[in-house]
Amino acid sequence: MRRPVVGIIGNFKLLDEDYPVQSAGTMNIDAVSQVTDALPMIVPAMASIGSVEEVAATCDGFVFTGGRPNVHPCHYGEEATEAHGAFDMDRDNLTLPLIRHCVEIGKPILGICRGFQEFNVAFGGTLHPEIRDLPGRMNHRMPPDGTIDEKFAHRHKVSLLYGGKFAEVFGAVEVVVNSLHGQGICQPGPRVVVEGRAEDNTPEAIYIEGAKAFSLAVQWHPEYNAAHDEVSRPLFEAFGADMRRVIALS
Repeated sequence: MRRPVVGIIGNFKLLDEDYPVQSAGTMNIDAVSQVTDALPMIVPAMASIGSVEEVAATCDGFVFTGGRPNVHPCHYGEEATEAHGAFDMDRDNLTLPLIRHCVEIGKPILGICRGFQEFNVAFGGTLHPEIRDLPGRMNHRMPPDGTIDEKFAHRHKVSLLYGGKFAEVFGAVEVVVNSLHGQGICQPGPRVVVEGRAEDNTPEAIYIEGAKAFSLAVQWHPEYNAAHDEVSRPLFEAFGADMRRVIALS
């Protein structure tokens, strides 16, 4: 069987402060190629590249990556405020319909951090602009100082639903993960099932109910040290296994 092709959703950035580019973190590329055993392909986060049908047809699955800009609150019926931070409407206009289309046609998808939040918004959910401002919540943001290893170090536990999809993937009902996000789920969408929560009750692991293929998303960053981390590796392996299942059936 051929190796699956995985579309890694890129992010807009300015190179040398004035040259616009689309890029993807090497961690995501390594996780896809080494752990999922698939061919990674960076997909520009630009709705202008083509219809969601065209984009979806190019790959066997997609990883909806993290990114500094947040999903614009207009997509879940709220006004933008300073607390919502920066936005990338171009990425929103590609990813939100692409997530819905992939679920509809049974194409495996994995959401990470911003991608996790995109899953929720794509299916009618809402987001908190800043988790750390909520009573009783911890600061989930990336530590401001330290090396990459220190910033992506394990930060908190996530409790998983016994007998659920994530407990099956990880072989455990509690895992320890990193934390590098400011926003988070407020109201889950009607088809969004929360199976994992941090110690402060923040949603951390979701899937889309009724999806025909892998449609799991996590609020943390499993792409870091994916080949060796006991939580990251089985998640990317499960994603790859489901792509091969879908390819075999096609």
